[in-house]
Amino acid sequence: MPLSPWADPRLRRLPGMNPLDVVDWLIVDDAFDRQLAYADYLIGTKRDAVFAMQDGADDGAAELLELVIAALANHPDYRITDQSVARPDGVVVALDGDHPLIIARRLVQQDFCLMGKQGDEHVLEGATLCFPASWTLSEKIGQPMSRIHTPVPEFSADIARRVQRMFDTMRDGRALWRANWMVYADPDLHQPRLENAPHRPAPTGQGWMRVERQSLRLLPRSGMTVFGIHSIVVPMDALTKEQSETLTAP
Repeated sequence: MPLSPWADPRLRRLPGMNPLDVVDWLIVDDAFDRQLAYADYLIGTKRDAVFAMQDGADDGAAELLELVIAALANHPDYRITDQSVARPDGVVVALDGDHPLIIARRLVQQDFCLMGKQGDEHVLEGATLCFPASWTLSEKIGQPMSRIHTPVPEFSADIARRVQRMFDTMRDGRALWRANWMVYADPDLHQPRLENAPHRPAPTGQGWMRVERQSLRLLPRSGMTVFGIHSIVVPMDALTKEQSETLTAP
């Protein structure tokens, strides 16, 4: 586990946002092949569950795909042409024939959420959410951030205002990141859950640690903000001694 958000003072206090070099916006790690194969499967078999778009968000999706391709152009394990992108796992993804948001998601490990300003708040206007961590896209699409985070007790009105200010002050060429963590009873990355459904906790000291490295980046032409989610899951016994000790410290 490369991140320990439960022990990092930069991340423990909400909202825990930190500057991110845009060079590090997209991550390719050792789970790439398995995660992309699973994402492709979910897109092919559960498209309505993992993909949603509202009217008016297509321009933002197209802009995101352009930004993703530009970011991957300097990665040695990708091969990019005008018609397709060959991923590090050898899969070739055509750059036409599907929605730009789907294509962008099939190129990288991150889930993508497109947030557009409506009134005083940013609203979830589109997403490819293959790896939800206890939330369901159909419940959240079209909702403002304050409503999306209603089930999260720590997301107070003050936190909501601070997060909204971050969205409002995003600038082209800059990015932010944060991380959160959860312990699950099983390692499945696709774990949707309705707001009123119970969460099944793992037995103490067992289960799987799931960390989300989340990022924010402005799409300057459309004015939308893309929220990226890179998920990392390891068994609890794979944590380092220091990670385990800080996790259980009072």
